[in-house]
Amino acid sequence: MARVRTLSDLGEGRLIDRIARAARRLDQTGVVLGIGDDAAILRLRPGEDLAASTDASVENVHFRFSHQSPVHVGRQALLANLSDLAAMGARPLGFSLALAAPADLELARFDGLVRGLLMEAARHHCPLVGGNLARASQTSLVIHVYGGVPRGRALRRDALRPGDRLFVTGELGAARLARAAAERTGRPLRQLPVARLAAGRALLGLAGRGACIDLSDGLLSDLGKLLEGRGLGAELDAESLPTPRGFVRRCRELGLDPMALSLAGGEDYELLFSLRPHAANRHTLAELKRRLGAPVSAIGRVFRGRGIRGVPNTPGFLHY
Repeated sequence: MARVRTLSDLGEGRLIDRIARAARRLDQTGVVLGIGDDAAILRLRPGEDLAASTDASVENVHFRFSHQSPVHVGRQALLANLSDLAAMGARPLGFSLALAAPADLELARFDGLVRGLLMEAARHHCPLVGGNLARASQTSLVIHVYGGVPRGRALRRDALRPGDRLFVTGELGAARLARAAAERTGRPLRQLPVARLAAGRALLGLAGRGACIDLSDGLLSDLGKLLEGRGLGAELDAESLPTPRGFVRRCRELGLDPMALSLAGGEDYELLFSLRPHAANRHTLAELKRRLGAPVSAIGRVFRGRGIRGVPNTPGFLHY
């Protein structure tokens, strides 16, 4: 029986070469200097600001190899970071990766993580431009993602105003439901978020746009981040929250509360955004769907005050 190869069989230098060879196949447009030097050099287009974000994906906190393939882990890790660029209306320029792992991690798992990352990198024209490898007791991927956004026009959280109407792309609750199903059944987790990059860039050109945030921690939590410290509250129409077909039935089969998952499930990475009242009245949902290239639902409004109204008073829900 052949011995399983691990990271310790190759060493850091050969592992870096392994990643670099795979990453060279990616589109390098906008990369002046990539992997191999002390820092990468990226070139913005004239009239652009740099958008940058960092996020971590840690074994047994954000993912489990028992429920997810290494390719799935890699794909989701980069998509979560690309969603931050989407929420700013930025186009991807590249990303760097700080990967920490035990020396006895199977080489096949390492290759799967890298393959998953580069699959999404190729799909979204976001090349790997550098990073670091380190030994640790568990696997983690810390990703720094970089994007370009028209100067002074980035979507921002602090642009919320009283009277704004609230909208969300896509569907809510699907990610948490899929994770719960994988944990209960032992089947591999296959659900992946959609990086709404095109929708974010489309919002930049929409007159009357307000604030924007991606839904990583759940609708109530992330809406609370938009409201916090601004003297604003929100009225939600909980019945209008978009969920996948068969969502209620599947939740009940697993003993889960459908409303709780749609409001606080997390990891959907859809865009929550606002429009000024005149813009909300002028644009139909069908028009918004066409312009953003994604389903759009109207879910509430912003008022001057505090709190999130219109949601069940259920223990465990965040009521800002």
